[in-house]
Amino acid sequence: MSTRIVILAEDALGPADVEHITSLHPADTSYEVLVPADTERNLLVSLIDHLSLGELREAMDDVLGREPEPARAVATAQEQLAETLELLRATGVAAEGQVVDDDPLPALRSAVGGRVEDTEIVVVTLPHALEDTFRRDWASRAREELRVPVLHLYLGTNRLG
Repeated sequence: MSTRIVILAEDALGPADVEHITSLHPADTSYEVLVPADTERNLLVSLIDHLSLGELREAMDDVLGREPEPARAVATAQEQLAETLELLRATGVAAEGQVVDDDPLPALRSAVGGRVEDTEIVVVTLPHALEDTFRRDWASRAREELRVPVLHLYLGTNRLG
């Protein structure tokens, strides 16, 4: 039985992300990519995240309410998914995926299904000061709820979350 990796990605993976993830698993591994459409944001959490990363323009956009419309958020997530699948498939691995709701836990639960023994989850996000500190990030929630191995990576780096 081959290993299944479910990748939950906050944004499109880059070549370094794909190389890092695929190098950790055998060649016959299959990948399922989930990309949430960011249609709902917590203003305070988003503001603190941007300020903690020195992203003043993004913080101001949050304060002024410049969120993407739901249709635009879904279109952006579809673009991110397509880019990620293209990069994964270019390495020769089997990969499929879908855009999911803002809260990705139900989609993760469904993706894992009854295959707990041969499924791992890789969560790839930007750093999030509050969620990461208080263990309310996607990776921590998945670990608690699904009881499968979960690796949390920060997008574009080799840093663990």
